[in-house]
Amino acid sequence: MSGGLLVAGTTSDAGKSVVTAGICRWLVRRGVKVAPFKAQNMSLNSFVTREGAEIGRAQAMQAQAAGVEPTALMNPVLLKPGSDRSSQVVLMGKPVGEMSARGYHGGRQETLLGTVTDCLEQLRATYDAVICEGAGSPAEINLRRTDIVNMGIARAARFPVLVVGDIDRGGVFASFFGTTALLGPEDQALVAGYLVNKFRGDVSLLEPGLDMLHGLTGRRTYGVLPFAHGLGIDEEDGLRVSLRGAVRESVVAPPHGEDVLRVAVCAVPLMSNFTDVDALAAEPGVVVRFVDRAEELADADLVIVPGTRGTVKALAWLRERGLADALVRRAAEGLPVLGICGGFQVLGERIEDEVESRAGVVDGLGLLPVRIRFDRAKTLARPVGSALGEPVEGYEIHHGVADVRGGEPFLDGCRVGAVWGTHWHGSLESDAFRRRFLVEVARAAGRRFVPAPDTSFGVLREEQLDRLGDLVEEHADTDALWRLIEGGAPVGLPFVPPGAPVLPGADAGTGAGGAASRGAAPDPAPRSPEGLGFAGSAGARPQGLGEAAVVHVDQEAK
Repeated sequence: MSGGLLVAGTTSDAGKSVVTAGICRWLVRRGVKVAPFKAQNMSLNSFVTREGAEIGRAQAMQAQAAGVEPTALMNPVLLKPGSDRSSQVVLMGKPVGEMSARGYHGGRQETLLGTVTDCLEQLRATYDAVICEGAGSPAEINLRRTDIVNMGIARAARFPVLVVGDIDRGGVFASFFGTTALLGPEDQALVAGYLVNKFRGDVSLLEPGLDMLHGLTGRRTYGVLPFAHGLGIDEEDGLRVSLRGAVRESVVAPPHGEDVLRVAVCAVPLMSNFTDVDALAAEPGVVVRFVDRAEELADADLVIVPGTRGTVKALAWLRERGLADALVRRAAEGLPVLGICGGFQVLGERIEDEVESRAGVVDGLGLLPVRIRFDRAKTLARPVGSALGEPVEGYEIHHGVADVRGGEPFLDGCRVGAVWGTHWHGSLESDAFRRRFLVEVARAAGRRFVPAPDTSFGVLREEQLDRLGDLVEEHADTDALWRLIEGGAPVGLPFVPPGAPVLPGADAGTGAGGAASRGAAPDPAPRSPEGLGFAGSAGARPQGLGEAAVVHVDQEAK
């Protein structure tokens, strides 16, 4: 067997990531060897694999759900926004440069189809099934011609498509129908049916609508998943992060000691890897919230300045909002502050940046004796070490190189009084270290907080992934899903008019995607993305890439 499925969505945040993870966990329970896949991801939440490749955290989470080690094959293209109009392009786990949105969707994206299909085929040769996640909506008709992550990859692999809709937002029937009706005939032939997500109430009241939807589209609904709190684990973007979400949406577990511990996370622009705080929120008695005003730091026992894709921009934002002054006052009063990655860089004395912001030399907050110089090469690593007398593991994703000139050693950074700084993401997931760190925070903050002795972040994550598998197993028609994965889309699915519209300049009858909407997948693309025109190399060339991919300059991106 070499089956597969594409999980698409009517919108962004419809639940594609968690549904994909749930299906992976359900398949593993059936004894199926399964892998996740997302051809192209746009996210500031990323992860470093053991071979040193950067991929989306959502795919790393899905790999954990599948019980396999994440690799670059599972997310060959990662876009990391640096502004509203440009992103760093990470190809096969390595950065190859910056590109404007117009430049990427203007033709460069399409040339990557061969690369992503090669990755998918390698996974299919290794695993019994591959569960693909789409991006946004498959009915983004303005982008269909160059699509490599939704119907483009489904067509190339001949995978059936399951469309997920978030009924909690309302309008799910119109979204299912409209999504199908805006696709060309060949794309529609792969849309097997629908999955309702986040339903609250009596399913029997929904069933007449599902029957009518079947009558309108000829496509069945494969399940209705109930609303469940705290399941937004390792999301691509937004602020509904996993265990923090559980804390905010449910009763906070009582503290193990006498006091709770309040953690404020500065919601800096282009915030990355905000999942770093999930492990804190998992601790009984720890309350985590995101803040953007100086007065919100007043009652915080710990303030975290998280990672960011725009260190200099984040620093300016902190100053504009008075948060910088509040952080300086906290440090002078001996109150705890933790900077992670870009947040660590902000806390230093000086930042020299000719790479990310090209702002030159900028004064930091001066809370740590550290000077930062941005290098074009990106550090991608999985360090292991110790701090506060406990073992720690983490991962690094940064262009900034730290010159630590004093203070007490703390992981790769330093500590001065109650101010800590490190480039390591994920360090707080190390249970013993996290507990020891919280003891230090509570002492400095004057709180009678005691961390619970038995909180295991890894166990909690597995429990969440099991809950996702339970949702699929208990509320989806798993027999029908299995037939879909094994045998492909049902034959003879009806066409739902009007189909994809014709874009200006396209040949009549070809639909929004020209030839790509008419029949077979677009013309074969080169297997290495030479000539993509990325703006300036952002690091070492990934193995197998042509020189053109990393040295050409895209004038639009400037």
